[in-house]
Amino acid sequence: MPLREEVVIDGGGACGAARNPIDDVIASRLSCRQFSDSPVARSTIEQILRVARFAPSGANIQPWHVYVLAGAAKTEVSAALLHAYEREPSEHVSEYQYYATEFPEPYLSRRQEFGRLFYGSLGIEQSDAAARSRQTAKNFAFFGAPVGLIVTIDRRLAMGSWLDLGMFIQTMMLAVVGRGLQSCPQETLAKYHRILRPMLSIPAEQMVACGISMGHPREQARARLMPRADLEAFASFEGFEN
Repeated sequence: MPLREEVVIDGGGACGAARNPIDDVIASRLSCRQFSDSPVARSTIEQILRVARFAPSGANIQPWHVYVLAGAAKTEVSAALLHAYEREPSEHVSEYQYYATEFPEPYLSRRQEFGRLFYGSLGIEQSDAAARSRQTAKNFAFFGAPVGLIVTIDRRLAMGSWLDLGMFIQTMMLAVVGRGLQSCPQETLAKYHRILRPMLSIPAEQMVACGISMGHPREQARARLMPRADLEAFASFEGFEN
């Protein structure tokens, strides 16, 4: 199945606005699920996190914490996560609800399109539950990436701090792209907080929000697969003369 192409950013010729390097970084970010085994230096990760800390947060609360895994530590965590997924998947649930119980339109159609495009690109039929399960299991090996992150938030804070956390995660992923790497945010790892907490000494007040795979993308993983809604679908303008 060919990958869908789209115009991500307008050239700006009509309004005189030139495309800039930040636009390129934002448009180049994608959820990469095929990484090479090329290592990423600790110093590179430290640079990424030092940049990401400049993400905004209400009252400068900075409610995030990041556990960075590589080498034997990542291998050990991956093995424990995979064992839990294979043996007792129904026993593990996130401490927060990520998806709505029912999706209204247009969100239902978008989610269905994601399934068609994602599994179709892998040659996995909708009815092939075993193949889908094998693909899901790749999450727990961080899709072969040399670096895995576990991101937490202080559970004592309110919903607004989750906005802060999202801005931090996005800023971090853009800093990743700026260094020629890619990443993949993974909500599914939050389901296994009972496995992660003792292994990483995560304090009780911290809630596991997600995992992130990070590394060098394989060549076939560099293409954007998922389309985005047109501007008219999500933006309303008032008071402009042109």
